[in-house]
Amino acid sequence: MPVLQGRPASFRLSAGCSGPGSESRRVYRAILRAFALIMGLAAAQSAGPSAARSGRITRRGKTVTPNLHITNHPLALHKLTILRNQKTEPKKFREVVRELAMMLIIDATADLPVVELPITTPMGAAVGYKLADNIGLIPILRAGLGMVEGALDMLPSAEVWHIGLYRDERTLRPVEYYNKLPVSPTVQVCLVLDPMLATGGSAVATVDILKRWGAQRIKFVGLIGAPEGVKKLSEAHPDVSIYLAALDDHLNDIGYIVPGLGDAGDRQFGTA
Repeated sequence: MPVLQGRPASFRLSAGCSGPGSESRRVYRAILRAFALIMGLAAAQSAGPSAARSGRITRRGKTVTPNLHITNHPLALHKLTILRNQKTEPKKFREVVRELAMMLIIDATADLPVVELPITTPMGAAVGYKLADNIGLIPILRAGLGMVEGALDMLPSAEVWHIGLYRDERTLRPVEYYNKLPVSPTVQVCLVLDPMLATGGSAVATVDILKRWGAQRIKFVGLIGAPEGVKKLSEAHPDVSIYLAALDDHLNDIGYIVPGLGDAGDRQFGTA
């Protein structure tokens, strides 16, 4: 759409004009209002359902990074409410984690490059597209397992590599216990999957492992984050974009997100 560069000469009218000039002035103002409305709608559509929050975000005096992407899609908000509800049974909880993971994967892959793919439709020749990069899914065991199925629904050819970390409940530090990555990277983009970005320790440790492995592009995909975890991951790895369904208020004294949803692993697998 062409951008208006000031008023056309025929519309440069003084405020005191009357008759035909007044009519022209009214038409011009109507055109400007319509143009502003169209441009506003276009900007809203281009931002998408999960635009990154601009500037810095503050929660309870804690500043977190601007490379945080939070979906505001109504369906995501609805599903997140189901997950937060302590009455939700494990079967339903797992189903909704899968569904929400699908939505977040769409956001996290929105900027991936594609290449043209000539195809034939029932009506004739056409040019389609396919992803240019190989994608790797890296769920952090065990809670991240619940997001894998939804991610594979959207990326069926993705490779899945597991990294096992648990949080020492005394120190709140991550402890690695499983890592079966191949000798060298076989993918161009790694999506780290973990429902909760709480202290950020496990996320930072996982990205550390992937970078030592040689991964070039890494993104974190989770359900809920705390400002403390987002800040820690962003400061340790500012090149890693973070995709969440919600940014909650704070961590409590035992390192759980408030209001959060409890322990995502326990709630998925019925061990709460």
